[in-house]
Amino acid sequence: MECHVAALGNAIDELQAVDTDSLSDDELSSMLVEVHRLTARLDAARVELTRAWDARQVWGLDGAKSGAAWLAHATRCPRGTGQADVRLARRLRTMPATAAALAAGVISADHAHRLVRANRTDVEDVFARDEELLVEHARQLGWTAFDRAVSYWEQLADPTEAEADAEAQHDARRAHRSQTFEGMWVLDALLDPVNGAIVDETLADIERDLFEADWAAAKAEHGDEVSLDRLARTPAQRRADALVEMAVRARTAPADGCRPRPLVSVLVDYPTLAGRVCELANGTIVAPGALAGLLSEADIERIVFDGSSRVIDIGRRSRFFTGALRRAIHVRDRYCTWPGCDTPAQRCDIDHVIPYADGGETTQANGALECPYHHRIRHRRPKPFRVTRDPDGTLHHHRPDGTELG
Repeated sequence: MECHVAALGNAIDELQAVDTDSLSDDELSSMLVEVHRLTARLDAARVELTRAWDARQVWGLDGAKSGAAWLAHATRCPRGTGQADVRLARRLRTMPATAAALAAGVISADHAHRLVRANRTDVEDVFARDEELLVEHARQLGWTAFDRAVSYWEQLADPTEAEADAEAQHDARRAHRSQTFEGMWVLDALLDPVNGAIVDETLADIERDLFEADWAAAKAEHGDEVSLDRLARTPAQRRADALVEMAVRARTAPADGCRPRPLVSVLVDYPTLAGRVCELANGTIVAPGALAGLLSEADIERIVFDGSSRVIDIGRRSRFFTGALRRAIHVRDRYCTWPGCDTPAQRCDIDHVIPYADGGETTQANGALECPYHHRIRHRRPKPFRVTRDPDGTLHHHRPDGTELG
């Protein structure tokens, strides 16, 4: 065994000796991805060592209270890290598909830990039935989509527990404010997903207004040389000012004013996800019971999908995506469509796949969500990125040199 560990150390020495400056961009990217894959395989080997070591209770020879305590002391890692390693080693004994995928390097230790959390004692039989499907999600989906798929599986595997968890989250809500040194104030709060989203989206809207005002003022002063470091306020200062502005608006609103109504969307024949869709606009998955109390005062929106990407088409030669067309694209895409980006719809722009200036129509088929950053870099000159869409709705993103993003 010692010779194997020594060989591994020698291989790492050789890897660290590589002159990264001599590698091309493609070689550097390929090597980075391969090292991540090998890291997963190494994690699998570490988990197997941990399993055998823990099963023999070797840690007891030193008088340690537990394997996690021994690992934390011996490796100088946080106690929680040791506990997670031991738990993963124990649980993977009953999760063959997950263990095999980790050993092959096709999923990461993060995926394995997430699946272990889903494989609770009370749903072990259901997990055993669906493990290969969940592992395939880990292989094929980006992290956000994978985590969302597992969260939906957890809801369906034990609906009663999901509702109980949602109720516990709501019961755990709290807020604290106190005045501290020199009259400064400290605020702290914990909110459940639904109420937290209400506060977050309201603050985000006000913060966006403040940003636009700061940007306009800086542009008036500096012209085309305007940049983020020339703005009058930092992002943290704008967030603080947005909180104050929200309080000011609440104080000035008429007592009998019209309260905003929550919007509940019902998706019919939505082909992108299997099973139900019950989540907030920001992508947070919620238990159905968490929305029940809102239905008496909510607006209900029914959205019927026809095929893989079409909801409704209006305003073909309009320059901007507005109204029902804008809403349809928000619901269809839900996140920035750029590979690897998970910015939620409400913080995205809608861009023409075929640019409007080149004759592109303002339709669902020619519209796609892009976050402000990716919207900007796609059209930067003199070398813009290019986006194309297949008839089935699949988007392809191409670098300025014509190669496709993975």
